[in-house]
Amino acid sequence: MLFENKYIKELPPENLDQPWEKEFKVKNLVNGKYIIIHYVRMHENTGGTGGFHEGVKRGYEKGYDWLWLMDDDAEAKEDALGKAMQYKKINEVAVIANLKVGIDGIPQYNHRGWKKIKGINNKVIQIIREKDLKNKILEIDHCSFVGFILKSEYVSVVGLPKKEMFLHFDDVEYSFRIRQYGKILLVTDSIIYHKDQLQLNLINKKFFIRNPKRKNYDSYWLAFYGLRNFVYLKRVYGNFIIAAFSGIINILRSIAGIILFDDNKIKRIKMVIAAYNDGLKEIFDNERPKRILYR
Repeated sequence: MLFENKYIKELPPENLDQPWEKEFKVKNLVNGKYIIIHYVRMHENTGGTGGFHEGVKRGYEKGYDWLWLMDDDAEAKEDALGKAMQYKKINEVAVIANLKVGIDGIPQYNHRGWKKIKGINNKVIQIIREKDLKNKILEIDHCSFVGFILKSEYVSVVGLPKKEMFLHFDDVEYSFRIRQYGKILLVTDSIIYHKDQLQLNLINKKFFIRNPKRKNYDSYWLAFYGLRNFVYLKRVYGNFIIAAFSGIINILRSIAGIILFDDNKIKRIKMVIAAYNDGLKEIFDNERPKRILYR
């Protein structure tokens, strides 16, 4: 898409053994002004977290004042950046968050919220609610990486996104780190749309009057990172006991779902238990789920 629209002038080679990076000076299709595109194609899949790690690293090293993070299934409303950056001079602001909205027009409340580590439960944040959006700006503790505008100077203090996490809860962990030093502000009229590609991997199952959505086997390995990283967050930002019992609650819920609905039950259960173990022990072996499921 970038090549076809002349934002980059050549495509990277198909087989890479190291990152392929190039800068392109091109005319902006909106107003004809020249802009610089920094294009990076990684040579291996390092997950969403690895991508954000590399992007923040390069943006910081190139001296940009602010870095706007989003997924490939996100599209910002035309005035989103302008509305957000009205608040850039507020004292100690480290991150300005757009309001994340689904393609159905409903805000995705669970992607913005406050820290809630304490308690033996399946939560690490308390999500925002509809009534909270009556405020123009809202100080929060967590913002997903879709619509995450980071003030670069904080990178020197908090470091980079933790690439070892690979996928899921990486934005929670990074937000918690940032909140130790600065503010995260949600601007409620600055909209970014999220098109939820992960929903494509779900299958509807019939269970009495309910239709729960389940992951198909070929995408089930992705669930590993969510459980492992959840337990890790409870361990690091809570304590071992909270992590252990919260993880057990999630394991039992996962195993019950597997037994009721899924195929390849033994391998799925092994993967869930491995994720719990790795989260407690702070092990980040991102190849483990595929080894369990496909060997």
